[in-house]
Amino acid sequence: MKIFIAANKLQENELQSINFSGKETFTIAPNLPERHQFKNFDAYFLLNNFADFTREIDVFENKTVVINEVIETLSGLNLPENFHRINAWPGFLQREIWEIVSKNPEQVKKMLNIFNRKMYFVKDEPGFVSARVISMIINEAFFALGENVSTKNEIDLAMKAGTNYPFGPFEWAEKIGIENVFKLLEKLAKKEERYIPAPALKDYFLSNQNMNS
Repeated sequence: MKIFIAANKLQENELQSINFSGKETFTIAPNLPERHQFKNFDAYFLLNNFADFTREIDVFENKTVVINEVIETLSGLNLPENFHRINAWPGFLQREIWEIVSKNPEQVKKMLNIFNRKMYFVKDEPGFVSARVISMIINEAFFALGENVSTKNEIDLAMKAGTNYPFGPFEWAEKIGIENVFKLLEKLAKKEERYIPAPALKDYFLSNQNMNS
């Protein structure tokens, strides 16, 4: 099987830790190949922003396509059955279990088995399971920060020491990206108020946006 992987440097580095099975051929690049080269690949693993690839949907035909899309759903994007969702936020590719959303699990299993990861198929909902839970933990930490319960460092230390988490909530926020966390919470809050971003988190997100603009 010949697989094309569209990935940025961070994602490429995370994939380097995987012991791939079989004799598959991989091509890793930041962008898709030229249209005339699409026939050279059997499957696509699109880890960069999927919005960059929407204009190319027609060239994928019935080939297996796995996209990194945490916030939007397959049904919301109106994608065909050969498209499958995965969470490739920073740090998640290194996990032993990958959460997958698929309308055709047997098709995507054939491709993802070579990555030597356990697959857990979940509902087609924003945030999968783990990203939604972690974003909620981060949000609660920002509520505590905004209410002057403690400092960022102390909250991170307490969570790691008390719950044996690998990262504290603010460390997680920096690793995942505050924009990812905020936008997921905003999406979830449209249906459930408990996901409304904490004022301190919103302020932090907006200040980052202003610094980068």
